[in-house]
Amino acid sequence: MSNFVFNNPAFKQQDPRKVASYPGTPQGSQTGYAPPPPAAAQTASFQQAGVNAAAQANLEGMYTAPSAGAIETDRMTVEDTIWKTVGLFGILLVTAVVGWFWTASTFDPMTGSADLTPWIVGALGGFVLAMVVIFTSRKKVRPVLVFGYAAFEGLFIGAISAWFETIFPGVVMQATLATVAVVGVTLALFASGKVRASAKMNKIFLIAMFGYLAFSVLNLILMWTNVLPQDLMFGMRSAPSPLFGIPWGVLIGVFVVFMAAYSLVLDFDNIQQGVRNGAPRKYGWIGGFGIMVTVVWLYVEILRMLAILRGSN
Repeated sequence: MSNFVFNNPAFKQQDPRKVASYPGTPQGSQTGYAPPPPAAAQTASFQQAGVNAAAQANLEGMYTAPSAGAIETDRMTVEDTIWKTVGLFGILLVTAVVGWFWTASTFDPMTGSADLTPWIVGALGGFVLAMVVIFTSRKKVRPVLVFGYAAFEGLFIGAISAWFETIFPGVVMQATLATVAVVGVTLALFASGKVRASAKMNKIFLIAMFGYLAFSVLNLILMWTNVLPQDLMFGMRSAPSPLFGIPWGVLIGVFVVFMAAYSLVLDFDNIQQGVRNGAPRKYGWIGGFGIMVTVVWLYVEILRMLAILRGSN
């Protein structure tokens, strides 16, 4: 699976023989809508009840009216989820500006250090709120927690982006364009039906994720304990590779970008499943949260990969 937040009944394939129920929905009520009765049955009913022509015309007008949207039906839609996701990234950009100027104003070019407060506060705050959203959304969706996550994550992204930019000028724009390109291509391929999730790929993805997590933790421990040389800025990622001298971090980064792209595919698939399930509209915030988690991960990996590549030249 892509994000643990999608481990939720609202985004799982439902048994059509069972009635789905979500937090906030009356127990035992249908989350979807029953199809209208056959036209013949309607006509017979009208004749028996003696409904006049004006009432029938009014009913026909109701059937030919535009389909109700997310607000009218209070059901999750792809379009509504997109707008919620855009709103979350808007919050992220606002606090990212704060983190950027905070870090840039305290950066010391002699030592390469800066005030780590926005970095630490953003990372810890985002992690804590992400865990809260993941473990509480099964019972109740609280949009304010998702807003808070976006704000903290923006503070973190702005801080690390400013730090990387002062050391490797232009790297942030490169990472941003690369992230937009990956997201755009992945979305286009998914929308065209050329890329889809599969059970076999999901298993491979899960194994790769646990392997990458183990590598990242080990690399962090070796850096903190000074086991690795100090001139390796990113630990084992900065070590040269026997493959044409390309740093391991670049090779690993390319692999992780493919993982993040497939994670986006899973995110899109889960959101579509939530729409098919007739999940309540508020679950669009969970869909936006899941996409943001993946996109932030993708951006950070691309940013680090580009920095390693720039540092090796």
